[in-house]
Amino acid sequence: MEWIFLLLVGLAAGTLGSLVGLGGGIIVVPALIYLGSFIPGLDNLSPQVAVGTSLIVVIFTGLSSTLAYMKHKTVDYKSGLIFFIGSGPGSIIGAFINKSMNVQSFSLYFGLFMILVSIILMVRGKIKPLKLRSKYNYMRNYTNENGLETSYGFNPFVALPISFVVGLISGLFGVGGGSLMVPAMILLFMFPPHIAVATSMFMIFLSAVTSSVAHISLGNVHWLLTLVLVPGAWFGGAFGAKINTRLKGHTVITLLRVILIIIGLRLIYQGLT
Repeated sequence: MEWIFLLLVGLAAGTLGSLVGLGGGIIVVPALIYLGSFIPGLDNLSPQVAVGTSLIVVIFTGLSSTLAYMKHKTVDYKSGLIFFIGSGPGSIIGAFINKSMNVQSFSLYFGLFMILVSIILMVRGKIKPLKLRSKYNYMRNYTNENGLETSYGFNPFVALPISFVVGLISGLFGVGGGSLMVPAMILLFMFPPHIAVATSMFMIFLSAVTSSVAHISLGNVHWLLTLVLVPGAWFGGAFGAKINTRLKGHTVITLLRVILIIIGLRLIYQGLT
């Protein structure tokens, strides 16, 4: 029964992560920590193993959703690679910082992070782009399916520090980091929402590969759990991308916010007791 539940966790993480550009780790990590108390042999599952295992799953979520978004031509590869210049090193550093965290401190900080994500999701729909002007802006053009052309761009000197923090969070907590990157793309760099989500998943895939290598070298991956979670995450990633191109997903995002707040408060309580 527990393994079926894990398969569903992977499916939910892949779908929600791909739909809103989060990556899915924010669902997988607390689920693994919670199930560690019920599944025989996992009662000593450490936060490090939960994070390392989650990042392997995020690789497949990111790849699956990126391939799906490629069909709709909404992935900005050049921008994603530039962001990865910052997120790649950040994800490695985050993986090694994670090594020194115990269960209580991890639960506290991860719970606070989940509350932050829920707040960001709450205000994301009200975000209005800031019109930044700089001679260093990297400008891009996008034409949607209706033939409407829009311009967006970013200052690499602003984008790289932000993507570094995103990578750091990815390696530290085992999440994609898109909860911060997508709003930054929309608010600071005027990315169209669909481009922001698709490009975020591309960057998340690259960052997850980098940080997972560090976690594998540290022995932080439970491969049996990974094998159970990956199939659901793979199909969920493609399904979430399909929903994203057809629906606004307000109901799903609202539900996700509620879930994140509940789980976040529970983790904070565990970290303080």
